[in-house]
Parts: sequence; C-alpha cells; structure tokens
Amino acid sequence: MKTKVQPGAEPDAVEPLDRMKVEQAAKYLGLAEQTLSNMRIQGRGPRYLKLGSRVFYTRADLDQYLRASIVETKDSRQKVAA
Repeated sequence: MKTKVQPGAEPDAVEPLDRMKVEQAAKYLGLAEQTLSNMRIQGRGPRYLKLGSRVFYTRADLDQYLRASIVETKDSRQKVAA
C-alpha cells in the first residue's frame, strides 16, 4: 500500500494515498460535512471505512457514487443515441 507524508507532518503521521477524511470527502463531492454525515447516519451516500470511531472514504468509492448519481435526461439520451 502506498503512503505519503504531508509536508511538515511527523514521519509516523502517514495516510494511504486514496483514503480521505470526512472533510476531504465532503469537499471532493461538493457537499457540506454535515450533509455527508447525515447521509451516512441514514444509510445513504457513498461507501465508507470505519476504523474505531474514525470514518474515511476512498476516492474510488466516491467516484463510483458520483457515477451512480448521474441522471440521464431526454436530451442527454438523444445525444448519446445520435
């Protein structure tokens, strides 16, 4: 597993490259942290990792959630069919 050290961080403060904290995931999705937390409590939204009391998201799961959230319109379907 690849890890990285944030500039100025302690050497033992490493995060896997694609693991995001709730704040980062909310920003990536364009949502408020509270909205993402509410979705998680309601059993909705993207998959997440729970390690103890800490919650993380992976970029792959966020991207999959975004792709699954695409709504096709009549106009978009016509353009694809053309």
